[in-house]
Amino acid sequence: MGAHVLAADERPVGESAKAIGYGRPLRVDLELPDGSARQVVFHLPESNDFGHDRRSDRAQASLLAWDTFGAIPRHAAALDVGAIQENGSLVSLRRTGELYLLTEWCPGRTYAEDLREVAASGQLTARDHSRARSLASYLVDVHRERGSHGAAYTRSVRDLVGGGEGIAGIVDGYPDDVPAAPRARLESIERSCLTWRFSTKRRTSRLRRIHGDFHPFNVVFRERDDFTVLDASRGAEGDPADDVTSMALNYLFFALGRAPGQAQGLATLWSLFWETYLSAAGDDDLLDVAAPFVAWRCLVLACPRWYPGQRAEDRDLLLGLAERALAEPRFDPQWGRQIILG
Repeated sequence: MGAHVLAADERPVGESAKAIGYGRPLRVDLELPDGSARQVVFHLPESNDFGHDRRSDRAQASLLAWDTFGAIPRHAAALDVGAIQENGSLVSLRRTGELYLLTEWCPGRTYAEDLREVAASGQLTARDHSRARSLASYLVDVHRERGSHGAAYTRSVRDLVGGGEGIAGIVDGYPDDVPAAPRARLESIERSCLTWRFSTKRRTSRLRRIHGDFHPFNVVFRERDDFTVLDASRGAEGDPADDVTSMALNYLFFALGRAPGQAQGLATLWSLFWETYLSAAGDDDLLDVAAPFVAWRCLVLACPRWYPGQRAEDRDLLLGLAERALAEPRFDPQWGRQIILG
């Protein structure tokens, strides 16, 4: 048995020379049990900045190849797909279906339940103040750790705008003729977000560790300020504005439809959360890049696929905040407080 590395281009000459590919294929010469010879190609994906920087990306590419090569006429046959164990042995996945993930169970109550109570009563307790400060302080700590490499920031902004879970995917998830969200309005917001991508994606020094989906349904509280977070997403690297705007906008969201007197408690938490984070993080530039993240979360909260009970007038307020943020060079948290208080 022998192996030969296959180059991206067998004859790299002149302008047509190809410098890189998406993996390191090896031609492997096999001797079968019956003594006959066979040649196969062993594909090992490589990490790169073209959407393959995460191990999950590379797993996705291999699984997609296995699922689709056989559907293309005259395509080289896929013989197996699998994973490499720590000891170097191979585990086949060819007869498997969906992958699964097993996590621990974390008892408690989601932070969303706290916010529902504040919205219903209009009153704040010392615990409400303490928990908002704790969440903001938690993010400050999370965001202290720098990210892995600059291209991860560029990718995070690309995913924000063009990903299936990002702005483009959420816009595509709106049914036609949604009250307060006509197609022209959504397309205008998406175009503005694309403009923001070009001005934001090169700010690679902002790359930090992030949660990636930091909202009240992903925070489970137990006693006092003891909490656990769930479902970190999007590679856990990106701009701190992702986490901060995601949580903050839920104070506004839970206040929608409430009279100003009832909404006062959530307005206070909105301001407390922003002030605590910005003061402790010392990241004044966050407000310069917040707009597309604000737009993304507003689009999610206003989408009837996610929140079918949303009133048209509240959807209009959310999308209006997205439009205002995208139209200005710097986000002002006071805009959200004004919406909460009517």
